[in-house]
Amino acid sequence: MRLAVTGGTGFVGQALLDLALAEGHEIAALARRPQKPRDGVEWTFGDLASPEALRAIMLHADAAIHVAGVVNARDKHGFEQGNVVGTLNVIEAAKQAGLARLVHVSSLSAREPHLSDYGGSKARAEKLVRASGLDWTIVRPPAIYGPRDTEMLELFKVSRFGFVPMPKEGRASVIHVEDLARLLLALAPGSESVAVRSFEPDDGRLNGWSHYELARAIGWAMGGRPRVIGLSPATLQRAARADRFVRRSRAKLTADRAAYFSHPDWVVSRGAQPPHELWQPRIETREGLKATARWYRENKWI
Repeated sequence: MRLAVTGGTGFVGQALLDLALAEGHEIAALARRPQKPRDGVEWTFGDLASPEALRAIMLHADAAIHVAGVVNARDKHGFEQGNVVGTLNVIEAAKQAGLARLVHVSSLSAREPHLSDYGGSKARAEKLVRASGLDWTIVRPPAIYGPRDTEMLELFKVSRFGFVPMPKEGRASVIHVEDLARLLLALAPGSESVAVRSFEPDDGRLNGWSHYELARAIGWAMGGRPRVIGLSPATLQRAARADRFVRRSRAKLTADRAAYFSHPDWVVSRGAQPPHELWQPRIETREGLKATARWYRENKWI
């Protein structure tokens, strides 16, 4: 297939491109800065606010996989522009290019849009996709981990000091980035079983992971047995303010993230799993975390 990909230079996008090229697909992708030439990839300069660039990657494509989005913004407007307006631009470009098939990468946070500006923007983007008239499929990943991830990296780093801070209560599902990439590619051709449907994939662990279990698994992956420090919602908000004060615009724990981290249930819905015959997770999470820790070390991220 020839695939139009947004977000191809990001964490998920790079894994998607690696797998797609290995399977013999051709890629037309956006890039906001110069990229090294790569066999099978046609780079177009632009972003989600560039209608001409979006149309360019859509032309002659068999399907579009919309991965790009904003996960961290200073305010609600930033999320709105990146996730809502950006998705609208993708839809319009697909229509103008005569491209019908769209796989849209959302987030499990869209299930609780009132909790955060990020989740709210993802939910509004989903509404646009559902009303688009395209042959769409929405994927709501839970927490994604794996090589090149900068989000969970913080937990791997801090575990070296003998502790891992986590929300005090709750459970969450996770998925390895390669498993997610395989699902996106499996969905790209489309079929009656996946058309106009939303899916919530995970690692296959029933009822997900308690925050304590996940923190211990990360510690094990790093070769230790860290103490897990449970943080209340109020403490998470205080930590977010401190992170903002110290790292300014580079803060990882924003007030918006603290709000949805505090929610006790980020476990995928069992009835929203992708068709078993189409896709199943392959990477066991403990081993995936261990391989991720090894990648961080080998690439000098830790």
